[in-house]
Amino acid sequence: MRVLIVEDDARYLDSLQALIANTPGLELAASFADAPAALAWCQVADRAPFDVALMDISLPSLSGIEATRQIKQRFADTRVIMLTVFEEPRTILDAICAGADGYLLKKTSARDLVAQVHAIAGGAVPMTAGVARTVLGLVRRLGAGSAPPEALLRLTEREQDVLRGLVDGLAYKEVAGKLDISLDTVRTHVRGLYKKLQVHTVAAAVARAIRDGLV
Repeated sequence: MRVLIVEDDARYLDSLQALIANTPGLELAASFADAPAALAWCQVADRAPFDVALMDISLPSLSGIEATRQIKQRFADTRVIMLTVFEEPRTILDAICAGADGYLLKKTSARDLVAQVHAIAGGAVPMTAGVARTVLGLVRRLGAGSAPPEALLRLTEREQDVLRGLVDGLAYKEVAGKLDISLDTVRTHVRGLYKKLQVHTVAAAVARAIRDGLV
């Protein structure tokens, strides 16, 4: 799995580079200290030059959130994990809405970070415990006391169950096990969710669920 790193803290960048380089199954595709350089590198490629990006959210000249938005527009199937010290609900929601597939704090241990990079390939949505609690808090606040949104009324009960699993950060296989249905059935429900919610990725479906209080 090829990994792109965009991080302006030299010491943290060095540690990430060493971690990726010394982890079996991972390959350092490239690393940059700012987003414009990373985006320029991506622009010359005919196909995605990486599988997963580890993206700092606070970067000079161009934020990691905007860089993520541009990367996902060009390479929709790539995965972007935000690495940050921020836990503010607005920042988390902005990152997810920009297309981020995961959101981890920089204090995440090296072992857990590697596990999350591997997990994202299976459809999981990596989030540290603190971030997950913040996201769930957002869901509760957005949904409290409001009428059911139109999108929710269009979802079947099983589609809502699958959507809850995705919001909880479960991979497709884990959703299938939790609901006692086949992996193919999960994929069918996900395709239905994409169509009804007018999205194209798991992250976008999760962002829509959070924004509109669908779970």
